[in-house]
Amino acid sequence: MIPANKQVPWNAQDSFEGLKHALGIADFSSARQITSELATATSGPLDDVLAFIAEYARSEPQAVELLVELLDASGTVRRFAGAALLDHAAVDDVSQDALISIADSIDTYNGKSKVTTWVHSIVRRRVVDHLRRQRATVPLDDGDISPAARMSSIIATRTTVRDALKALPEIYRAPVVLRDIDGHSYAEIADLLQRAQGTIKAQIARGRAMVAARLRNTGDAE
Repeated sequence: MIPANKQVPWNAQDSFEGLKHALGIADFSSARQITSELATATSGPLDDVLAFIAEYARSEPQAVELLVELLDASGTVRRFAGAALLDHAAVDDVSQDALISIADSIDTYNGKSKVTTWVHSIVRRRVVDHLRRQRATVPLDDGDISPAARMSSIIATRTTVRDALKALPEIYRAPVVLRDIDGHSYAEIADLLQRAQGTIKAQIARGRAMVAARLRNTGDAE
């Protein structure tokens, strides 16, 4: 919730009330639109908006989707990863891993710090994991694969995941299915869906994170 002493512009406060109502009646289409409005209506690094959504995200998978979308669209996760890594491909990989970890561990956010502070700690751990895998001179065991690789494997091999896939917005479901189930390359998916390859990568990253969010209370994300 917005702290009592936080000065929020009237139009932003009105949007917060609208977002609360939309989440309360499970109108996630409106919630997405309002979230976008709030992102431009508040000052600072979106922490007020993120904190508000995070409160709902602990119990609503769709709110986790909003959180993942906003963190990715705002460039927050990539900015943190890019501060620690020079290679663009590594930034892509770590950002995807971090989004999945954020969705998978939203229950650990207790509201005592800014959401971006909590996200930064997750990105930092994923950076360390990435660098450790890069330095490994012998194959790592299955417990050391990246969150993105693990989620890709889960989506491809577990039929119980299909319900989570069906619940994804179509804009994310199609790329994830083409990549993780049908085995197409990013370039092939971009050609099939007539979208830019960078857009496809971002949509697959978000889609995998959303699947992780829907699986976190079922035990299928283990």
